[in-house]
Amino acid sequence: MLGAIAGDIIGSRFEFNNTRRTDFALFTPESGFTDDTVCTVAVAEALLRGTDIGETLHRWCRRYPNPTGGYGGRFRQWVASDNPRPYNSFGNGSAMRVSPCGWIDGPLEDVLKAARLSAVCTHNHPEGVKGAECIAECIRTLRDGSEPDALRSIVTERYGYDLTPTCDEIRRTNTFDETCQVTVPQAIICFLESTDFEHALRLAVSIGGDSDTIAAITGSLAEAHYGIPTALAREVIAHLPSEMSHLVIDFIANRPLPLHPNFS
Repeated sequence: MLGAIAGDIIGSRFEFNNTRRTDFALFTPESGFTDDTVCTVAVAEALLRGTDIGETLHRWCRRYPNPTGGYGGRFRQWVASDNPRPYNSFGNGSAMRVSPCGWIDGPLEDVLKAARLSAVCTHNHPEGVKGAECIAECIRTLRDGSEPDALRSIVTERYGYDLTPTCDEIRRTNTFDETCQVTVPQAIICFLESTDFEHALRLAVSIGGDSDTIAAITGSLAEAHYGIPTALAREVIAHLPSEMSHLVIDFIANRPLPLHPNFS
């Protein structure tokens, strides 16, 4: 999950001001955590404590009502509601917050169940659920020791995403799109073309579009395969409020973790 947070913070200043370069500074005074991080931390806490994911997500987002970049329109309404209900979204919010689910131990079905539960409280459209399940399964596959190319058949055959474009091709024509259908395969392509953790995030930011979320999803995959360089991890943690950093450290110390009995 720290990989997702790293991608979010590094990509945050490019969300509404895209770059097509890879040689940018990773952290500047403009860098900050967005809703992607708030939601990821919420899912991690729910999995650790066995609390309802939707209720935990709602509580964390109300605690941080003004993250960098704000919240999207319908999700903002969901956060503001005293009786929030899923709204059939297929936006990439389900895929950007799912990374803690990829660190569930036990059978793959437990990983997929956690991913579904993390999505359906808001993103209950089949494409929203699919995006979350795909990324969670990819993380699980990578942390189990499979090589990146093993993802290709999973992603294309099981989930139906197209991985044929290259980063260079995407970069030339990409526009802002927040759907799982567009951003999930883009993030996976960035990971598959990468050579290390930092390179993965640089590629993800450089293709433009929804930069922080694409980088968050890419970072979640890159962490599972490469790990995160210590200095970079420390810088990411330093950008978080103490309650977030403590929760992240607690989750990392306890992963992989079994699916809590409350979710059985």
